[in-house]
Amino acid sequence: MAFVVCIAALCFLMFVAYRGYSVILFAPVAALLAVLLTDPKAVLPVYSSLFMAKMVVFVQNYFPVFMLGAIFGKVIEQSGFAKSIVHSVVKLLGPSRAMLSIVAVCALLTYGGVSLFVVVFAVYPFAVELFRELNIPKRLIPGTIAMGAFTFTMDSLPGTPQIQNIIPTTFFKTNAYAAPILGTIGALFIITVGMSYLEWQRRKAQRAGEGYGTGHINEPEPIDMSNLANPVLAISPLIVVGVMNIVFTRWVIPSFYGSAFSFQLSSGMHDPIAVKVPAMVGVWAVEAALLIGILMVVACSWKQISGKFAEGTKSAIGGALLASMNTASEYGFGSVISALPGFMLVSGALSKIPNPLIKEAVSVNILAGITGSASGGMGIALAAMSDQFIAAANAMHIPMEVLHRVAAMASGGMDTLPHNGAVITLLAVTGLTHKQSYKDIFAVTCIKTTACFFVIAVFYLTHLV
Repeated sequence: MAFVVCIAALCFLMFVAYRGYSVILFAPVAALLAVLLTDPKAVLPVYSSLFMAKMVVFVQNYFPVFMLGAIFGKVIEQSGFAKSIVHSVVKLLGPSRAMLSIVAVCALLTYGGVSLFVVVFAVYPFAVELFRELNIPKRLIPGTIAMGAFTFTMDSLPGTPQIQNIIPTTFFKTNAYAAPILGTIGALFIITVGMSYLEWQRRKAQRAGEGYGTGHINEPEPIDMSNLANPVLAISPLIVVGVMNIVFTRWVIPSFYGSAFSFQLSSGMHDPIAVKVPAMVGVWAVEAALLIGILMVVACSWKQISGKFAEGTKSAIGGALLASMNTASEYGFGSVISALPGFMLVSGALSKIPNPLIKEAVSVNILAGITGSASGGMGIALAAMSDQFIAAANAMHIPMEVLHRVAAMASGGMDTLPHNGAVITLLAVTGLTHKQSYKDIFAVTCIKTTACFFVIAVFYLTHLV
């Protein structure tokens, strides 16, 4: 019965997420219903002392990353830099390489720190123009954008500032550049196999005589190419974010704070507050890098964004609040579920997987798929089982960097099931349905999931990190 309660709570949360209801509302409902069926007296204490406590910890650690990433994406969009970057990449690769151009643009923007949702809106009009010009079926646009934005630059390439690559840093005391060789190998695997799949689908449609199609909805207005920003200037904030992330991670923060830091601002503080610096280096470095990127965009294009900055930042912060609270609610939900007797059965079953990397990959992948959230599923898995992963990895002399990279890559696997928020947004923006385009998104998802296990195999064969 205890096991059924846990599974029912997970299935309920997955169902309401798929139906479009707020996870912020229903994550505590699902968790507390499970507690009610386990120990009715514990409902209120669990809500206050476990669910809310863990939810607040998540917001405390990661909300600034969500917020700064959203603002950075918004000012990049308002300044016209995003449009200039897309136009320049397409021109460089040539319009005949439509799919590769769109994947490259999405990858460049996401790796530069622009949020996934901003990338979808920025790239879609260019994708339509290229696909229509080359008579490629519009139904392939979502899979192409997903390939560029939701895969290798989200969590595989070392240094990516996306939240999926930042969350593991606080659990494993690593930084965003963890396991750079394995991450790069995984990214190359995804690019090679993913582009082969997309090109195969394009050729298959061409042989069948299928073109762009007619009667589509949400077709964008023609793109205004006048007054584009200089491409070197447009891309420079993305480069600065990447460079400053390295600088803060490897030199500034470690040398300035050391391995631990405590502060007592005044005698009014009875006890000094101690901070474990290694657990926060990854988060602090990304926050500082994104802040510098924002200031650079504002300084270089204040004339273009000044009239829209106030409203733009409001909408960006609103979106960041929603995204972070959604994930924090799932994190709180996972913390409650992991404390239930039924979860011990799940944990026991997973513990029978002898290899810690395989166990971590399977656990994170399953929970990301159930919740429909890469960051949420990873947060649940690491909150519940990171101590087990660390102990097993230490026993087998596996570096924490490898645990970091496997967790990050696994989170971006089966998270893109039909109820995933990014998938639903992507299809809504492109005016397509699950029936028309989800097959290709799912194929990209399977490739991404396979890449995680491919990286594990590479580690054991070569011991590269």
